Amino acid sequence: MVTGRELWVILVQVGLTPLFMLFVFDTVLGSQGLVGRGFADVFLPGIIALAALTTALQSVALPLVKEFGFTMEIEDRLMAPLPTGYVAIGKLVIATIRGLLAAVLIYPLGALMVGSAPWRPAGLPLAFVVALLGAWIGGAIGMSLATTLPVQRINVTFSVILTPIIWTGCIHYPWPRLSSVPWYQVVTALNPMTYVSEGVRGALLPDVPHLSAWVCLTVLTGVAVVLTWVSVRCFTRRAVQ
Repeated sequence: MVTGRELWVILVQVGLTPLFMLFVFDTVLGSQGLVGRGFADVFLPGIIALAALTTALQSVALPLVKEFGFTMEIEDRLMAPLPTGYVAIGKLVIATIRGLLAAVLIYPLGALMVGSAPWRPAGLPLAFVVALLGAWIGGAIGMSLATTLPVQRINVTFSVILTPIIWTGCIHYPWPRLSSVPWYQVVTALNPMTYVSEGVRGALLPDVPHLSAWVCLTVLTGVAVVLTWVSVRCFTRRAVQ
């Protein structure tokens, strides 16, 4: 219900960074001949992954900063007849729903902006599962940050965390194409965003070089399990304090 009322907020979150990046890299640079004509098809799956992960991250991190702030609004949430860990899981679920909604909305918006979009119905289930895992991971990262860092440092930390996630997440290019820059290929392999981008890209564009689906799903599942444990533990510790 709350997500439905704040749908315009999600649209703004979706539209600002991802769509501006798509507009600049495809429309602006494409009109100048600086990027190839098929670049948008490779870029759009990365934009979908970006929308899923970052929207979920912001959806849980920013409210938690407020709830754990001076007014301690979190106490109202902790009065729910549930174990504290389940309250954290509930917040991750809502963040994941918002991330998935952002991923679904960015696809037609991006297609309208660039005039085309890769379409492969057989790959949609895989793309959905990958986006789901990416959104869950984004929510877990946001919860971990919001419950471990001082409030006055959260804005700086977002910049420090989000910038590497975006620019080393294979949003703009397939991971196998980085073989000419081995050290950077290793760096991108450490970023969970890479596996979200490659998973969505492989589902929609199987002919483009990409990481195997089983690799992406295995890594994302493992990262999701670890980050869920970490984020719930951090939330519970902060709530008890």
